Amino acid sequence: MTFSFRKITATLALSVALALPVGIASAQNLFEPVITVNDQSITLYEIQQRARMMQLFRAPGDPTELARTQLIEDRLKLDAARANGIVLSDEDVALGMEEFAGRANMSSEQMIDGLQSAGVAGNTLRDFVRAGLTWRELTRSRFASSVSVSEDDLDRAKAAISGSSSNVRVLMSEIIMPVPPGQAEAIQQRAARISQITSESEFSAEARRYSASRTRGRGGRMDWVPLTNLPPQLRPIILGLAPGQVSDPLPLEGAIALFQLRDIEELDAPAPEYSAIEYAIYYLAGGRTEQNLARAQAIEDDTDTCDDLYGVAYGQSPEVLDRTSQTPEELPQDLAIVLAQLDPGEVGTVTRSGGATLGVVMMCGRAAQLEGEGPTDQDLTAFITNRRLDSFASGYLEELRAEARIVEKE
Repeated sequence: MTFSFRKITATLALSVALALPVGIASAQNLFEPVITVNDQSITLYEIQQRARMMQLFRAPGDPTELARTQLIEDRLKLDAARANGIVLSDEDVALGMEEFAGRANMSSEQMIDGLQSAGVAGNTLRDFVRAGLTWRELTRSRFASSVSVSEDDLDRAKAAISGSSSNVRVLMSEIIMPVPPGQAEAIQQRAARISQITSESEFSAEARRYSASRTRGRGGRMDWVPLTNLPPQLRPIILGLAPGQVSDPLPLEGAIALFQLRDIEELDAPAPEYSAIEYAIYYLAGGRTEQNLARAQAIEDDTDTCDDLYGVAYGQSPEVLDRTSQTPEELPQDLAIVLAQLDPGEVGTVTRSGGATLGVVMMCGRAAQLEGEGPTDQDLTAFITNRRLDSFASGYLEELRAEARIVEKE
């Protein structure tokens, strides 16, 4: 449940004027089942309500498609939780709603009031939070015993984000493979095979064939990158490779990534650590099509700063452009990997909504970390644990989806 809440209060205030293109005839029965998941129904009304809420939360991508995906996953998560004896009380859900609303500096009552003024029932938020909390409890109970953080893990993490590695830069190649619905197992098997490669030429050939990143045409070859530009969770993985070695497959949002280390060198002066990354994303419906990639290139050619993107988005729905600032730890990993390769004003791309949306990403700037700042051992332990749990949870959800009976009406 991760969204940008910086403008949610203003968005909710203006939301009554927004029209949601749900693409479903209004004459249809709102309570007609349109999707069944293991014999559990999802109605037209639920999709419409969730889609409107996602639009108000400024979630990227098509709201209706996102709503359908989320509601299917919610049914899978809750069904698995019940099978494992996990059912949250109303009090637990109420506390979770307060925590969720607190991220936008609101109480749950204020958030519900704002949503209701835009035609979104309070139960829509409640169901959304219940599914997220239940899944968190289930995955923790199922996988927590398999996750441990050792002193060596902490030492590697500290080395990767502290001065002991801040004068290092790396030369890598990348492969980012999308995972379309129903193809998770095949893509995972391919990724496992590629991870065994030790030849740069073989890895480059695989990148040209399968990668969806902007480096595909160069065989996945990235330029030199200061280690401090990389996502904190990726640094120890790269430092653990010898030249020629390939990382284990890394799960991203709707994709799997692999990295091959080609070279590593120590700089004369340490590179700066960063406390915040400011970036903008301009969303294009349709995913990674040739037309959208050409549009992304045109945007890069015609713009120099993030401010220029306001002109690109002028006259369009406000959801097409999102500009925000996050700490390196908060960045989604696929986005962090793209931003690591960009200087201010440069452009990259990510996909969202299961590949249905292409995000044109521009680096706005990096804020240097002040001396003395940095995560504690407790912060690092929680971070590493959560990342490992997320990896287990993603794989578990794919298993549930593969085994489920999902029927969608056209």
